Amino acid sequence: MKHSILLAFSLAWLICNCVQAQTMKELFVHMPDTLSLVMTDVNRADCVDFLDSNMKASVTNRFNRTSEVTRLTDDYLRAEVTESSVWEMRRLPTGDSTAVICLVKTVKGPVEDSHIRFYSTAWQELPTADYLPAMPSADDFFLTPAPEKADSLKQLRLKAYITFIKASLSPEGNNLSFTYTTPDYMNRDDREKIIPYLRRSPIVYVWRKGRFVCDR
Repeated sequence: MKHSILLAFSLAWLICNCVQAQTMKELFVHMPDTLSLVMTDVNRADCVDFLDSNMKASVTNRFNRTSEVTRLTDDYLRAEVTESSVWEMRRLPTGDSTAVICLVKTVKGPVEDSHIRFYSTAWQELPTADYLPAMPSADDFFLTPAPEKADSLKQLRLKAYITFIKASLSPEGNNLSFTYTTPDYMNRDDREKIIPYLRRSPIVYVWRKGRFVCDR
């Protein structure tokens, strides 16, 4: 009985460590087709092989268009999946010696806007709120105007009624930055008028204790 229990714990430890040892290369290749409707499993494997051979990781996807992996490390991947969509993935450590995958999909339609999801290393979707409790809102990107300019900003914000926010994972570290892209949707005159009211740098979130929090 004791031998059986010891064997069970040993197998569980081995499985856990095998999963944890997966690099982004392996995670990407074994990504379910249901999450990768554009790139097939062969496409993904070919991209990895090309990069291993110091070649351009460009393939013809299932829609007979070009997809390309432009950056790949043990923990990070960036892929231009279509002409108007980019994926970024990062493997992030959690407090219980496991890891989660953050997947950011950014689409230009007509301006850049992102959606963020989290997955286990077995590609099971996880609750976003557990790892990103709060995202920045449009208000967070605006500076406090001088009192005499408050009405002007109010009128400009009526024209920025649709909120577009681009998210970007850092290739080097466990940071997630947010950029307000709504001005790119506005006409040139309104865009030039609203830009002075906006913060100049992205809002950065850092990975701390198994979740993204705003770095303030």
